[in-house]
Order: sequence, then structure tokens, then C-alpha cells
Amino acid sequence: MFRLLKFGMEARWVLELAAHYGSSSWLRKLPRGDGHPVIVFPGFLTSEISTRPLRRFLTSLGYQVHDWGLGRNLRHGREVDDEIQAMVEKRFVESGQKVTLIGWSLGGIFAREFARNNPDMVRNVLSLGSPIAGPQHVTLIGPIYQFLNGEFDPDLLQKIENLKKSLPVPSSVIYSKNDGIMHWRGARQAVGDLSENIHVPASHLGMGSNPLVLYVIADRLRQAENTWSPFKAEGRIGKFYRQDAA
Repeated sequence: MFRLLKFGMEARWVLELAAHYGSSSWLRKLPRGDGHPVIVFPGFLTSEISTRPLRRFLTSLGYQVHDWGLGRNLRHGREVDDEIQAMVEKRFVESGQKVTLIGWSLGGIFAREFARNNPDMVRNVLSLGSPIAGPQHVTLIGPIYQFLNGEFDPDLLQKIENLKKSLPVPSSVIYSKNDGIMHWRGARQAVGDLSENIHVPASHLGMGSNPLVLYVIADRLRQAENTWSPFKAEGRIGKFYRQDAA
């Protein structure tokens, strides 16, 4: 019953989207970055439409922003991995710069897996409400994932085990205890020298438009390459965030 109540509260994503547009003048004042390429991965069952507000926001800050280009996010397999490999390599070669990967929900698994295997091409990884401890932690819709993708084979189980380990590149996990789809305990990574977990009061469906989440993303992306440091909100806005201790 509690899970169903939290799931029903996901309807507040509409309010978060309204807050996104209502705070547009404030968001435009956030620090601009150096224009390096950013690729955004959508969540399970969703497509590039769901990430459009986030991508428009990042474009307004001067980044080269790209959708993952693979349509609706439904399956996880070797064919998808190969397409992601080709897509990120293309952006890396064309720009001559390392790429930041942002993955929402299941999209965060793709982003983290690629960065673990290709750290030379990745500058930074951010995941929003992602099942770091595996898709089985996605409440309610987990059975849908297994229906479309089948039982977890040994190779996938090993990948799942690796997901929560620190990456060889800077990585920031954004999660919420108010998430009605992803269990927050399964959405966190091991904290280390280049990794952090940041709690933000947000719904799962609203993370891509919630102004508090966008503030974190803008702050993480503005850091110069090879100068990563943990997130620290300044001023009154800091009361909205909480970080896991190392």
C-alpha cells in the first residue's frame, strides 16, 4: 500500500515541470560551461521527448547537447551496447573533447556501464534516480523490465554487481527518498574520491525538470576537466540537499 501511495504521488511531476518553466529566469543565470558535448539517456519505457526540457536547459548554458538517438528505451543487450559505443565515439571524435553522460533511471545504467569500459572518452557521469544496485530495485515496473528483457543472465548479473562500484571517472548520483518508482536504497553508489551521492527532494518522473536537480547538474558540468570536487550548494538553497558521507 505504501509503495502504491508513493507511486501515486509521482503525479507531482506536473508541478515540477511547471516550476521548471516558472523559474526559467533564475535557471538562465546559472553558470555556463565550456561547451563540451553532453549526451542524455532517457529512462525505461521513455524516449527523447521526456528529456527535452533537460536538454534545452543544458543547451541554454552553452553545451553541445545530444539525445542518445536510439528511440524508446526498452531493451538492454549487446546490440544496444554496440550502438551506444558507436554514438559516443562519434561525439568524442567530432568534438575532440571528452563527453559528459547523463542517464535518467535505466538510462543511468547505460551511462555508467559505458564510462566504466571507456574512461578515456568520458569526462563525467550523472545519474538521476537510476537502479545502481540493479533493475530489480525498480519498484512496480520491475516485472515489465523482466518481461521485455527476460531473466538476468550471468553476464548481466556481473554488470549489475559492478554498477554500484565507483567509476574511474567523476560520477554524481542524484536520488530521492520521495521517488515512487525507484527504491532510494538501490539508487546510490559507493562514495569515493571521484564519486558522490546527492539527495534531492524530487519525484522520479520529475527529475529531468525539477529546478533543484537542474541546479546540481549545472554545477557538476561547469567544473573544468580534471578539477572535480564534491557538490556543495551555497546559500539558502543548500538546505534542500543532503549528501552521503564517504
